Amino acid sequence: MNERFMLRALELATLGRGSVSPNPMVGCVIEHEGRIIGEGWHQRYGEAHAERNAVRSLSPEGELLLPDSTLYVTLEPCSHFGKQPPCADLLIEKRVKRVICCNDDPNPLVAGQGFSKLRAAGIEVETGLLADQGRLLNARFFTFMEKQRPYIVLKWAETADGFVAGAGGQPVQISGPLSQRLVHRWRAEEDAIMVGTNTARTDNPRLNVRLVPGRNPTRIVIDKQLALSADLNLFDNTQPTLGYNFIKHETVGQTSYIQLSPDKPFLPQLLTDLFERRIQSVLVEGGTALLQSFINAGLWDEMRVFRSPMLLNGGVKAPVVTGKLANREQIGDDELSIYRP
Repeated sequence: MNERFMLRALELATLGRGSVSPNPMVGCVIEHEGRIIGEGWHQRYGEAHAERNAVRSLSPEGELLLPDSTLYVTLEPCSHFGKQPPCADLLIEKRVKRVICCNDDPNPLVAGQGFSKLRAAGIEVETGLLADQGRLLNARFFTFMEKQRPYIVLKWAETADGFVAGAGGQPVQISGPLSQRLVHRWRAEEDAIMVGTNTARTDNPRLNVRLVPGRNPTRIVIDKQLALSADLNLFDNTQPTLGYNFIKHETVGQTSYIQLSPDKPFLPQLLTDLFERRIQSVLVEGGTALLQSFINAGLWDEMRVFRSPMLLNGGVKAPVVTGKLANREQIGDDELSIYRP
């Protein structure tokens, strides 16, 4: 097995970021005698999968080489009819010699059946090559399937002295322009973005993608008592918005109000509803109380913290960082730290 071909497949898979959810990102490389003769990736949800795109990329001469070629793919080929026909059937039809894969697909509709189909047809199958990289690439998909909840990213910007807002929650621009641009890229990559009542009221955010090209996420606002003004940007009906509350179920335009029970733990109810809506990832942007509630409940997968050289000398304290430092880098004047549980 040659890792460099799988590394290329993993690289290709990332090109689908922000476009394929709730499907996983998948890349595929077709190799013959040490040379790549075809490659592809899953480009957009509902469209052709990586294996099909890789086969389509072959020249007529390359297609004749498939019975003596190895296909490297980052996730188990699907075995069922969805929006696309099964990729396992395609590989059997094309008489591919060998398939090497990073990860088994945890989706119950696949779950080893793709590999079983290939082996039954006489195709050699090897699994587990660069499996850790494959799981990291599709952490959202694996979390969604295995934990039956969205992948939760907590994000905030704090000053050098540990504040996220001024006195009384007064909004303050803490992070610099490069960090702001990066946050908009993150918004385009996640299914949804969430804020709490106080942040919605004091910041009046739009929670859309403006500084980079990309799709707008679904907006989520926590407004348990429906105390927020209907005039806020969040309720302008320019993108899908979910308002979680204790009062009512109602949909007005693109805004859906979802009633949860005050007698049950709030976050588990919220995440169950998001799972049922097939929202695979959520970027939680504040405020402190909402972020801290996820931290205290242990319901988070990644923490992204910008630290600015600015000093406020008072105001709203930042959440308490937990977990292990996974990465740290400089973004303009800000320091970005990534933590994982």
